[in-house]
Amino acid sequence: MSTSPIEITIPFAQNVTISADTLSVELSDGRTISVPLTWFPRLVQATAKERKNWRWIGQGEGIHWEELDEDISVENLLTGKPSGESQASFKKWLAKRAPRQIERGNK
Repeated sequence: MSTSPIEITIPFAQNVTISADTLSVELSDGRTISVPLTWFPRLVQATAKERKNWRWIGQGEGIHWEELDEDISVENLLTGKPSGESQASFKKWLAKRAPRQIERGNK
């Protein structure tokens, strides 16, 4: 008995939309994937301006937010994987972020 390997092609992201509670990514195969924003705590904590400041990883294999140090791959969205960041790491990031938010508010 022989088995044939299954070839899976991951589509590319073509557009990103973030609402108050949802991250939606339009894919090259016509699908749109929407996931709860709570899957990505850094995006939840981000300002609207920061959420809009993203760029593609590669040719659309994922999305990167420089200011937030957040990367989300299309493959992880397709397989239903939320952020794998530990609570300790997130709390450390949040603590560093607080002083910057205060400074921005004073400008």
